[in-house]
Amino acid sequence: MSQKPIILLAEDDPDDRLLARDALAESGAAGELRCVENGEELLDYLLHRGAHADPVRSPRPTIILLDLNMPRKDGREALREIKAEARLRRIPVVALTTSRNAEDVRGAYDLGVSSYIRKPASFEGLVKVMRNLQNYWFDVVELPAD
Repeated sequence: MSQKPIILLAEDDPDDRLLARDALAESGAAGELRCVENGEELLDYLLHRGAHADPVRSPRPTIILLDLNMPRKDGREALREIKAEARLRRIPVVALTTSRNAEDVRGAYDLGVSSYIRKPASFEGLVKVMRNLQNYWFDVVELPAD
């Protein structure tokens, strides 16, 4: 990858956002983490609306890490809208959530999620997840340029 990957985390819990930022730094992953707090803000970021209208300040993410359970617009609704939008559907979306519900897993894949990862219980586990995301999505996989 020629430029620093942009990881867009959609997560309503401020502690989880901070842990993700720290885990990314600890993992040594090259990505730059951007955060939004709910599905509405995620779509505003992706479609450059409101506070995210400037595409320079809200660059297209390389990958989206999506919590399924968020207020205002949950991850499932946001995922449905992302995959329905031609200019967004090729962005890989990884569900990163606490849900262990088999129906949530099936439903997320039915809506077009690229991967489903349960949030690890430990910080070390989250560091490992970030390292694996870096390895797979930024070093191994060939992603479209747009």
